[in-house]
Amino acid sequence: MAKKKTMKSKTKTLDFSKYVRWFWIVFLGGILAVVSIFLLASWGVLGDMPDPSRLANPETNLATEIISSDNQTLGKFYFDDNRTPIGFEDLPKNLVDALIATEDVRHYNHSGIDGRGTLRAFVFLGRRGGASTISQQLARQLFIGFRDKESTTNAIIQKIQEWVLAIRLERQYTKEEIIAMYFNIYDFGNNGDGIRSASRIYFGKEPRDLDTKESAMLVGMFKNSSLYNPRPHKNPVGVRNRRNVVLAQMAKYDYITEEVKDSLQKTELDLNYSPESHREGIATYFREYLRGFMKEWANKEENRKPDGTKYDLYTDGLKIYTTIDSRMQQYAEDAIGQHMPRLQAEFDHQNTPDRNKTAPFLELSSSEVDKLLKDGMRRGERWRILKNQGKSDKEIEASFYEPTDMTVFKWIDGKASEVDTVMKPLDSMRYYKSFLRPGMMSMDPQTGHVKAWVGGMNYRHFQYDMVKQGKRQVGSTFKPFVYATAIDQLQLSPCDKFPRTPITIEANKFGNPEPWTTKNSDGNYSGEQSLKDALASSTNTITARLMNEVGPQPVVEMANKLGVTSDILPVPAIALGTPDISVYEMVAAYSTFANKGVYNKPVMVTRIEDKNGTILYQFVPESKDVLSEEVAYVTVNLLEGVTKAGSGGRLRTKGVDKYNKMYQEVMTGYPYELTNPIAGKTGTTQNQSDGWFMGMVPNLVTGVWVGAEDRAAHFRTITYGQGATMALPIWGLYMKACYADETLNVSKGEFEKPLNLKIDIDCTATDEGDIIDESDAIENIEFDF
Repeated sequence: MAKKKTMKSKTKTLDFSKYVRWFWIVFLGGILAVVSIFLLASWGVLGDMPDPSRLANPETNLATEIISSDNQTLGKFYFDDNRTPIGFEDLPKNLVDALIATEDVRHYNHSGIDGRGTLRAFVFLGRRGGASTISQQLARQLFIGFRDKESTTNAIIQKIQEWVLAIRLERQYTKEEIIAMYFNIYDFGNNGDGIRSASRIYFGKEPRDLDTKESAMLVGMFKNSSLYNPRPHKNPVGVRNRRNVVLAQMAKYDYITEEVKDSLQKTELDLNYSPESHREGIATYFREYLRGFMKEWANKEENRKPDGTKYDLYTDGLKIYTTIDSRMQQYAEDAIGQHMPRLQAEFDHQNTPDRNKTAPFLELSSSEVDKLLKDGMRRGERWRILKNQGKSDKEIEASFYEPTDMTVFKWIDGKASEVDTVMKPLDSMRYYKSFLRPGMMSMDPQTGHVKAWVGGMNYRHFQYDMVKQGKRQVGSTFKPFVYATAIDQLQLSPCDKFPRTPITIEANKFGNPEPWTTKNSDGNYSGEQSLKDALASSTNTITARLMNEVGPQPVVEMANKLGVTSDILPVPAIALGTPDISVYEMVAAYSTFANKGVYNKPVMVTRIEDKNGTILYQFVPESKDVLSEEVAYVTVNLLEGVTKAGSGGRLRTKGVDKYNKMYQEVMTGYPYELTNPIAGKTGTTQNQSDGWFMGMVPNLVTGVWVGAEDRAAHFRTITYGQGATMALPIWGLYMKACYADETLNVSKGEFEKPLNLKIDIDCTATDEGDIIDESDAIENIEFDF
């Protein structure tokens, strides 16, 4: 009986050993299978895998960055990805804490796969949170767009490959580098590729300046940036709720206190949404100019890569260091944004249908307006696009009369806005021609560095750059070139006097086929005036006398030496400003006067670097002597008279009673009450089509132009249409802002006087207490080009 019992026990023991053996077979087989799967995945047997080095060296997705002289990002050039990677050291602690608390609290304690989290996810089927580590999520980013088809099998294979990549990443990079790469590669939406772009777009600041609630919002977007889109018309409520979850996680793991969490959860998102695109943001017109500059630079053989290929502006991650000062650029754009809506409101008021049946055009018949618009059709983008689509001229023209949904520009409550409307394309052409437009450039005359560049008031709707592309009649701002030529050739003094009487330059004397006579706009031809007084009051007859003394050709040569490259016909009428010249050329020319007669070619780019910081381009200054220091100083002295006794005097004093109503309506920011030395010149062209102001202090020269696209659109009277009303307020607002910013060091001092000045400038003929209304429009131009 005992023997039988023993045999039974041995049988049971043998049966148990079999289960143990099978357990180890299954267990070890499972481990072997997992290891085999991982090995197969790592060898590429399960399919190609992305290269993890792309995370650290993204060769195809780096935006080119445009950097201001004060080290701010003005904008970027990019194709698909607006990405500028930053290092871990540039990430604020609260941003890193928010990421770890929300996405991977054991980030510093695993090797790419969180065993505890993975087991929890399997047991609870993901109901208590996922198991993806930051390293796995980073690996997953590499697969975005990598797989063509979605299926369960592919999803399982990709998950295995993600695990393999996560382990590789952990071996190849530090924990901090992985965090930085994750922030850099993620798409936060709205062109927010990477944390730097996202931080700038959503909060208008660099990542290092993000506070806790801002960091929490951005980390919350990792869950799904498309769903959690903070823009007002998207999902701001969901974004706020998600941000509060992140804050709760930070409190749970003691990164912030409960009190801080409760306080921050009650706050709004407080976005400072600043879109980064080619048509939005700061310095848009300058950036478009820069795009052309860079394309020319990249096409030159000497600027190629070591392998002989061209640099790609949109993907090679270049850094372009510019002379633009972001503060001055913003002040310039603000000045235009303040003045133009007020000026436009008055222009619109004077061009209502009951006041002007051909609005916004004057001196044109209805048939002439129709012709103007039809000519504009053929020059427009719409015509070009439809023509390329194979449409006939008749079909294209008919389309201009069909109502179409469109978004148009409009000033609303003094702010640039967009309005959705239905309008015939022909009517939209007329609508846009009714807008007055600005052009403005500011430059340091001593270095040639361009500090601000505003080619218009809204690049999205007005893309023609009125700094360099646009050229318009310059009016009396051309007169200093005549005066400088006369002083240089005849050694005239600002105190020398000339009669105001009419003068006629006979036919053919200077290539003019007809006799040329000019008039003074005030109708006063009696007595004499000093040159200083004559320039201040823009007396046409005295400028004409100087032209008669020196001749047009020397004046043209003077303008060319000063940097004017536009064609100028050497005829007497140029004395009154008939040539079409750009703001860019005029600022460079006036800068020569301020820089003691030395011309500096305007500089916009100081250097270009590749993504590794290697310098690819360094600018070389281009300077030349144009005038003696004495002649330049005397010309500046003449121009100072304009701001003391001429129309530029509005910068210093309060207007007389007869102008008060107009000043209140369109002299934005008046009174300016600037007391420092200022040299300047206003300009107004025929029929008030163009208004100019050129203003100088020793280390800053700024030119402003205002006018409509078509010269037939203009103010009816010179009271509103002169440069002192249209353009000067922008200069005044800009300079007041520059002076208020003490970090800029814009000069308030005197222009430096030459040590051995021989020309007499001490004259008191000008009554500096009066403001002379600038009525220097071109009149009675009796010649045929």
